[in-house]
Amino acid sequence: MLGLDVCEFGGQFLELLWLTVCYRGLMADKESTVPVGEEVDETDLNYKPPAQKSLQEIQELDKDDESLNKYKQTLLGSGPVVSDPTVPNVQVTRLTLICDQAPGPITMDLTGDLDALKKQNFTMKEGVDYRVKIHFKVNRDIVSGLKYVHLTYRKGIRMDKAVYMVGSYGPRVEEHEFITPVEEAPKGMIVRGTYHIKSYFTDDDKTDHLSWEWNLQIKKDWDSAE
Repeated sequence: MLGLDVCEFGGQFLELLWLTVCYRGLMADKESTVPVGEEVDETDLNYKPPAQKSLQEIQELDKDDESLNKYKQTLLGSGPVVSDPTVPNVQVTRLTLICDQAPGPITMDLTGDLDALKKQNFTMKEGVDYRVKIHFKVNRDIVSGLKYVHLTYRKGIRMDKAVYMVGSYGPRVEEHEFITPVEEAPKGMIVRGTYHIKSYFTDDDKTDHLSWEWNLQIKKDWDSAE
């Protein structure tokens, strides 16, 4: 397919709009932030994110530009979805492993007991293609540079680290979705077994929107077929 689709173009425009609005405050605002964790932050290249601007400040920008205002309305909506300051701006609700060969959905609810999720095992057949889909909500202000970090361990040893750039998003009533590129599950007798996953949903400011742990079992076949 030639060119950019609407969603991709909209995401890039939102990123550009965010950077444009925040440019003036980039050098002036040097507040320190607490990293999510050393494991997530080990590839930091001293990138300094733009100073955060509220949704209202962005909506007030260039109010006389009718075409820009219409586009901001399309991307940002009319205002905050949730006004309660005690509700997190970003809420991660579900993670799904998408696999056409799976006998059923492989979904974890991230709004409940995360400690219980840590003890739960999800099964995947070796060698299958899969993708990760993350569902999340943005309630009040634009969030810049969202990313999903996925650390994989086996028998206490870290085997892999994957960082997926999710992008910048504004508030809306509907959930946002992000899907990773296709990947292939490990295959072979040696790699079968249980893998412990540490997942982080963070952003340019290193805000820990959600951290959770879960287990993935790589087996010769799906549980329902055994």
